[in-house]
Amino acid sequence: MRDSYKVAVIGGGIAGLVSARELQREGHHVTVFEKANRVGGTWLYDPRVETDLLGLDPNREIVHSSLYRSLRVNLPRQIMGFLDYPFVKKEGGDPRHFPGHEEDSRDRVELGIKAELFEAVVICNGHNTEPKTAKFPGKDTWPGLQMHSHNYRTPEPFKNKIVVLIGNGPSAIDILKELAPVAKQVHQAIRRPGFHLKKLENHDNAWQHSMIACAHKDGKVVFQDESVVEADAIIHCTGYKFHFPFLRTNGIVNVDDTNRVEPLYKHVFPPSLAPWLSFVGPNYEGVPGAVMELQARWVAKVLSGKLELPSQEEMMCAVEEHWRKAEKNGWPKPILNPQHKGFEYIGWFAARLDIRPPNWWKKVTFWSILKVRSHYGDDYRDTWDIHKWMQEMDSPD
Repeated sequence: MRDSYKVAVIGGGIAGLVSARELQREGHHVTVFEKANRVGGTWLYDPRVETDLLGLDPNREIVHSSLYRSLRVNLPRQIMGFLDYPFVKKEGGDPRHFPGHEEDSRDRVELGIKAELFEAVVICNGHNTEPKTAKFPGKDTWPGLQMHSHNYRTPEPFKNKIVVLIGNGPSAIDILKELAPVAKQVHQAIRRPGFHLKKLENHDNAWQHSMIACAHKDGKVVFQDESVVEADAIIHCTGYKFHFPFLRTNGIVNVDDTNRVEPLYKHVFPPSLAPWLSFVGPNYEGVPGAVMELQARWVAKVLSGKLELPSQEEMMCAVEEHWRKAEKNGWPKPILNPQHKGFEYIGWFAARLDIRPPNWWKKVTFWSILKVRSHYGDDYRDTWDIHKWMQEMDSPD
């Protein structure tokens, strides 16, 4: 394998930018393709919304950004940077540990569309654009407003409305907190076995329910706990699915029913197309900067010939064994970071790349962050003692 290749990076978000940097460091000739007129990916706020608010019409005018106007990062900036480019406070910028989205966007770059032949392609187009929606009887005939959180921007349109939110992830929690002061009522439907209706603390007009059982043409929404509300709007805070409309692999790479991109060796290389096609970012739930930086560096060094991949057969066997183990242990799909095992994946890369990871990489997982958020409640961004927590995370074992 020769030392340098002509590489296309698809996507100008965090994954694309760090991939381009690592590829250039290895001497490759890189072109980044970004459909927006700025780099930054999902962190570029766009006040526009799509023509289909649920995001189901394939012919809709697609708006890439999923940001709402008030959004702040839900991870402390101390763990969002890269090894040699920390996400530090800047003069005149947002000084908070959990800054607003403006702080995380990048400089303006004009990129045109062109047809060109490349020797390798790195897919970094993210997964926060193609919405997934909840399914329930009566959904298609319910007369009220339905939208996906992808198209939520501000709370004002919901003033004095009765709103049902579906989901219990970060977006649902943020939007509920923002809607409660202006809406007449907010009802959150969550997927939890045996859950019964309860009023939410700190909100006089918000309740949690079990999932929606059905919706009626007269506007009523019935929950599985048998409670009923006459709602004006339903907001689906139900996540996204991977979407690669530009990619043609003759069926080699697919997105399965669990939103898992497969088959990918170490969640990066399709065995039969490696190393000429790779993915940075999919199938992982954890600290994004660290994972994407290591994946990108590995891809760059494999292409430059400094690191070798196993044979196609060995890679495919490893992929199959990983998902057999995941199914046996009941790990969630497509998440790669099951039951606090995230550092095993990061450690695998660190060893091959001869990197000594900071101590906090071993301890900071999706679950450890969730635990702290639960302790501090809705206002965790402003009450969490980040300095003390980082000292604990970065201390030797």
